[in-house]
Parts: sequence; C-alpha cells; structure tokens
Amino acid sequence: MKPIHPRLKLAAALAGALADAAQTTARALKKARALTQGPRGAALKPGTDTPLWNELALALRTLDWRYGEKANLARELGLPRQRIDDFLIGRRRLPDAERTLTLLHWLHARKKKSPAKPTHQKAGVT
Repeated sequence: MKPIHPRLKLAAALAGALADAAQTTARALKKARALTQGPRGAALKPGTDTPLWNELALALRTLDWRYGEKANLARELGLPRQRIDDFLIGRRRLPDAERTLTLLHWLHARKKKSPAKPTHQKAGVT
C-alpha cells in the first residue's frame, strides 16, 4: 500500500474523526428507526442515510463565519454562494466528491489558522 501524500495527511485525519462521529450517529439513528435504501445507484439526498455528510455539515455550520467568507468559499468551489447555503443550511443538496474533499481541506485549514482565545490578565499582574 502506498503511503499517503503529505498534503493529504491532515484531510485524512479529519476524515477519520468525522467517520468515527458519523458511525456513532448512524448507530443512534438505526436504533431510532430502520434506515431505508433507495434504488441501487440512485443519488443520495441529505438525511439519515448520509451520516458522514451530516457530521461535516454540522462542523461547517457551527463555524463563526466572517463577512464574505462563504462567498470566497463558493468561488473556491466554483459554485454560487447560495449553493453553500443549500449544502449547509437548507440541506437540500449534497456536493460531489471533489467539492466534499475540498470542503474537508478548507475546514481543516480554517481550524488550524484560527488562533486560540487569549487568556485575559489584569494589568500589572505577571
């Protein structure tokens, strides 16, 4: 087996964490109701049959979006900005594989770039 390219190691780690969370979610949903399968080869819709996407969308929805950030992400994905809302808020659509991987990479890079919250100290205290 070939080793993972260094640029993909971070995305692979994030995908592994999302997969673990998705398995937990899928088990809980399966207990709540039986999952129904559509016809073989049919396109998936967001919902109980897409636990990995649900976890990724939740991770993206809970971000603190800065002004214009969704528009920049949409440009990077080659989509209109409204499509980002369709994916995350409306949950009416699923992105294709390449855009999903790009979202994983973007999410990881954004979380890595965001600084830790500073601790507040009183003036004159060291």
